[in-house]
Amino acid sequence: MQLIRGLTHLKPLQDGCVLTVGNFDGVHTGHKKVIDKLAAHGKSMGLPVVVMMFEPQPLEFFLRENAPSRLTRLREKVIQFRSLAVDKLVIVKFNQNTANYKAENFITDLLVDKLNVKHLVIGDDFHFGKARRGNFAMLKEKGLEFGFGVESTDSFFVNQHRVSSTLIRDALGQGDLSKAKQMLGRDYSVCGRVAHGNKRGRTIGFPTANIQMFRRNTPITGVYAVTMTGIAGREIQGIANVGTRPTVDGGKKVILETHLFNFNEEIYGRYVEVFFKKKIRDEVRFQSLNELKKQIEKDIVIAKQILDLNLEVRL
Repeated sequence: MQLIRGLTHLKPLQDGCVLTVGNFDGVHTGHKKVIDKLAAHGKSMGLPVVVMMFEPQPLEFFLRENAPSRLTRLREKVIQFRSLAVDKLVIVKFNQNTANYKAENFITDLLVDKLNVKHLVIGDDFHFGKARRGNFAMLKEKGLEFGFGVESTDSFFVNQHRVSSTLIRDALGQGDLSKAKQMLGRDYSVCGRVAHGNKRGRTIGFPTANIQMFRRNTPITGVYAVTMTGIAGREIQGIANVGTRPTVDGGKKVILETHLFNFNEEIYGRYVEVFFKKKIRDEVRFQSLNELKKQIEKDIVIAKQILDLNLEVRL
């Protein structure tokens, strides 16, 4: 898969392409169905499969701190797309110029002149361009004018629920990782580099691998049974806290801290992925580090039961 960051790096596709456009937050099962549909068109038409998405996501640009929590950062999306039938992933920077771009120009300048789109698969609720004037009806009309097909995406349902990033976000917020997993098609996970922290965990016997979330806000908080990959091909079990560490410093920055079981290696700078298996409890403030230590000991017992024995644990 070719990653193209910015329209200046996108050379006109002389032979054309099949295309879809969206946020693809979470790259969930519904998104994968869209890619499967698009790939089938690409194969039958002998054209590359192209996905276009915006960074930051438009709502993050408009709403800033009040935007919905993001399921996946850009790099996490790229990792997921590499496993799908996508030939080119085009990242368009979303800024004020993008927001002010006329819908008609978006179609003629980008979809037609640059991408030479031959078939477009898009949500029938998709809006684009200045004041969100562009919509599915406009794309159908312009498709007839410029000779490209326009097809709406079909809703994808899991257990009678329409799969969406919003529903996954809600499930994670409620601690229902099983429901989120069904819609994602995998365990919810977070990727990042292990960074130096204040090493406070070592003082109470629980060293942690710290990963900065780099999100305006996060869909998950609390203590979880987890596994980590990215270290010598292993899957390592552990327990993780996602939050602001109210007992230690109570800052505003959200950090993912993972204590790995039976592990004592230096992994600073390693790019790892943490998979969330089950929520154990919410993050709370303890009166002392000693109280925190006792609770962590209890949390570890529960986490090991979840991960090793696959037991139903009463939380």
